[in-house]
Amino acid sequence: MVIATPQTSTAHWYVIQCKGSESFRAAEHLANQGYEVFHPVLDVQRKRQGKLTTVSEPLFPYYLFIQLDQVNSNWRPIRSTRGVLRLLTFGNTPIAVPDALVETLRAQPHRQEGGHSYFTAGEKVTITDGPFKDLEAIFTRSKGEERAIVLLNVLQRPHPVELPVESLAKGEG
Repeated sequence: MVIATPQTSTAHWYVIQCKGSESFRAAEHLANQGYEVFHPVLDVQRKRQGKLTTVSEPLFPYYLFIQLDQVNSNWRPIRSTRGVLRLLTFGNTPIAVPDALVETLRAQPHRQEGGHSYFTAGEKVTITDGPFKDLEAIFTRSKGEERAIVLLNVLQRPHPVELPVESLAKGEG
């Protein structure tokens, strides 16, 4: 005699591979369809057209996490979602990611305001504008989003000088 027991369904995290540079689009469209999506990003400073700007970049380019239930989730729309290439599988079976891994990633402060500066402390920089143009200095720290403190060698001694971040460039060596 076989007794039917109700299946207990628990959701697990899976990995979605996205089309090139479309992970943000895929995350948005999946979320709009009601799926729980985790797309860790970093706020990184990049020079664009000579100006330092903050841009969001995926922590894992081309990948994001989605929480699905083997029994209750509708898996079919995922394949045709804009930006999605495929659900990662082993053979025909989707690969579940350990919940602890995703929870660890979620606990990390990936999205930090100014947390990942274009320059790092101790790095050589060249001043590209102003009265100290073309002089080399040592970057010490950011002061807000638009200012930086550098050590400039004046009269055989390093002196801290505050400058606009946009007037600095990576130095030689």
